[in-house]
Parts: sequence; structure tokens; C-alpha cells
Amino acid sequence: MNADSLLAQVEQLFNLLDSRKVDYVLVGGVALLTYVKGRNTQDIDLIMALSSLTKLPEIKILSQDMYFARGQFGELQIDILLTKNPLFDKVAKKYSTEKQFMDRKITCATVEGLLLLKLFALPSLYRQGSFERVGIYENDIATLLNAYQPKREPLMAELQKHLNETDMSELQNILTDIEARIQRFSKKK
Repeated sequence: MNADSLLAQVEQLFNLLDSRKVDYVLVGGVALLTYVKGRNTQDIDLIMALSSLTKLPEIKILSQDMYFARGQFGELQIDILLTKNPLFDKVAKKYSTEKQFMDRKITCATVEGLLLLKLFALPSLYRQGSFERVGIYENDIATLLNAYQPKREPLMAELQKHLNETDMSELQNILTDIEARIQRFSKKK
């Protein structure tokens, strides 16, 4: 799908969500575009309640488990993070804000919310051996950390409630590597 088609489908989806009064929070690559330039994506990621999906028969559900659903809206792939997951629910309630996107205001994850979701996913992506996605997520994290410099401690304290000790240790190592890359980059400027 080309960029114009993607944006047209996203616009149609937002119109549908608004007309059905569905609560959602935009996350993922499209949300990242509201904060930084240059991020490519082929899908849209939303946090929603499972009950909201019944209001949206236009979205064909392709797969679903306890915390995730994948759907299709026309040509647009939609990855849905379900609020049944305590971290996803927390991001939706505490780490979201109104952002301008195209010609409308949408509810979007904050920088901290996006970082929480990306960091939460990394240990699982490493275990899956999903090198391409690890690279994308680490780059997204580095870009947000460099551009916005949020405090690391509150993010790690929140993640500690949702990840085991081994995953937290690995995240500390990953963040140390990312911050070292940012420092090297900053010194070259």
C-alpha cells in the first residue's frame, strides 16, 4: 500500500471510530509520526477494549488472543492492543494525550506511553528472534529518547510491575546500549 492509500484508509478508520464513539489510543508507527519525522509504517496500532470490536464489524478480525487482535480494514492492517493487558490499559488511561493528526485531533500515546510499549515488547521480540522488529523498536526508542529526553526511572518503575526480573535486567542492558549510541552521536555533532 502506498503512503497516500495508507493515509486515506487511516482517515476512513478514524471517521468510523468517531462515528461509533469508540474509545481508542493511537500507538505504534503512526503515533510515532506525530512526534518525529521519517518513520515508515504499513499498519496502524490502537489500544482498545475488546468490547469495542463488536461496534466495528467493518474490521475483519484475522487473529486474536488474550491481549492482542489483528484485523483488516480494507487494505489497512490494524494491530489492536487490548485493554485487558494491565500495561496497555495503563497507557490508555495515564499516558495518552490529544494530538493533531491530519485534519483532526486524536487520542495518542504520549512519548512516555510509546516508550513503555516499545520497551515492554523488546524482551519478547528478542526471544522470538525477530531481528527486524527489534531493530525498528530499538531505533524508535533511541529516536524518542534523543528527541525528548524523558526520565528513565519512572518508565523502568512502571515496567517493573509488568515484567519479570530477567526481562528487566535485559532492558537495563538494552537501554544502556541505546544511551551509549545517543552519546556517540551527540559527540559527533
